[in-house]
Amino acid sequence: MASVAEQLARALREVGTRYLFGVPSGGWIDYLEAIGEVDGLEFILVGHEGPGAVMADVCGRLTGVPGACFGTFGPGATNLATGVGGALLDRSPLLAFTDEMPDHLLDRRVQMNIDHQALFHPLTKLTTRLEADRVSEMVIEAARFATAEPPGPVHIGLPLGMASHDAIGDAARFHPAGTLPSPTPAVLDRMEELFTGAKKPLLAVGLSATRFDVRPLIAKIAGENRIPVVLTPMAKGMLPEDHPAYAGVLFHALSDEVARTHQEADLVLAIGYDPVEFSYEEWLPDAPLVHIDTTPADIDTSAHDLACDVVGDIRMALERLAEIETPGFDWDLDALAERRRAMFDRLAPTAGAFGPRAALAILREILPDEGIMACDVGAHTHLIGQMWPTPAPDRQLMTNGWSSMGFGIPAAIGARLSRPDQPVCAVVGDGGFLMSAGELDVARRLNLKVVFVILTDRSLSLIRIKQERKGYGTAGTPIRTGNHRLGDTFLGVPVFGAADSDEYRSALTQAFSTDGPAIVEAIIDGSEYDDLVLRANRT
Repeated sequence: MASVAEQLARALREVGTRYLFGVPSGGWIDYLEAIGEVDGLEFILVGHEGPGAVMADVCGRLTGVPGACFGTFGPGATNLATGVGGALLDRSPLLAFTDEMPDHLLDRRVQMNIDHQALFHPLTKLTTRLEADRVSEMVIEAARFATAEPPGPVHIGLPLGMASHDAIGDAARFHPAGTLPSPTPAVLDRMEELFTGAKKPLLAVGLSATRFDVRPLIAKIAGENRIPVVLTPMAKGMLPEDHPAYAGVLFHALSDEVARTHQEADLVLAIGYDPVEFSYEEWLPDAPLVHIDTTPADIDTSAHDLACDVVGDIRMALERLAEIETPGFDWDLDALAERRRAMFDRLAPTAGAFGPRAALAILREILPDEGIMACDVGAHTHLIGQMWPTPAPDRQLMTNGWSSMGFGIPAAIGARLSRPDQPVCAVVGDGGFLMSAGELDVARRLNLKVVFVILTDRSLSLIRIKQERKGYGTAGTPIRTGNHRLGDTFLGVPVFGAADSDEYRSALTQAFSTDGPAIVEAIIDGSEYDDLVLRANRT
């Protein structure tokens, strides 16, 4: 008879999970041994449980199979919680495991003991506690729930001492979550009525759309009807930047220029729009809204006209839109093209300057189209959101629902493990670098070929800009003052430094040629951000 630990490990492999990230505990050693006995399942020791959960998040995001992570009692669980929250609000399937006290100690004052079920309740779709007679069934059910729309994390507490017990019951088989319901005919009819009755409809494409095979439909609807398209940051790649209907990304750099288009709309068709990135109220024009998503619209209907809520299978709704013969709309795509050209001209690097625009532009030249770039949170994220050409949604990874600094480095590690045949890099600010720098040892230990680009401007620039716009000083935002640099290596990873465009191009070339991880430290002028980010969202 299999033990609880053995059945749990086999159930994870049945689900399709390849990696489990964490820091082991005494209570975990039976599970660790069982994982090592299962072909195709590997435990990866991380420096900190939070970044470990980010690695699991990205594995789930890129494969559709739940990533997995572990933390022990108390501090292990609270460390893990930051990454688990990211999977919740960035919509990634994930299974989070933690040690828990046995039943007789749950309510006692015991070292490291807190209520993990209460801790993870607001951070997960479901939190539960493993039962010896339902091990395989519970893991399979958790995976199915994690992958159901919208995907997210499930937490399973592991009572101490249970791992070596016999698992009662047979191994379960994994079947993916069921199909989404179809929108009702009446709702689809109303959507069509609003669409054909508009003069300037706008498509707003969001995060949920990236999980479905609808890119060709969006391009068809926008192209054939000459309708502008705006994207949320995590929907980058759903329409090419050179498409005649492309109007830009909401909320990020030069958002006021993007607003010049969307504020003209007399109808907004929001496709897979998840307000976890950016609430409707922050940018919607004074126009009716058609919300097309797997979940109902989250909007203040006392202030905005939710004219049609199309809930269910996104693809079915778009197929209906694609079939409609419209009378033609009043958009001037020549004017849109001029606005787009002017916006990208402002985002292009200035000759002779070495700031974030030059650093990103040169990196984009060197990274192949099939390459994956993961970015951290900071001022550079806002530039990436608007200026980074993105061939497909899975080629640029960011956190814009949870928005936790420290995401970039572990995200790139998770990406390389999930897509070993694609080039991978990370772009992080010096602040975000400090939050997860220890995970570079994971990349070195596994010899993962990842290039980590640090944009060093010695400041938390996004907060500095907000301080200065209020006329305040910049207390609390300087980083690594003076001329301190990383040196030739960091945790055994080679470092290539650069202080101008020529040095930077050479450093990137060397880094991408390295057989294993490499760091490029780019010393940039952060003042370039000041006039580009944190702009108005309405004209």
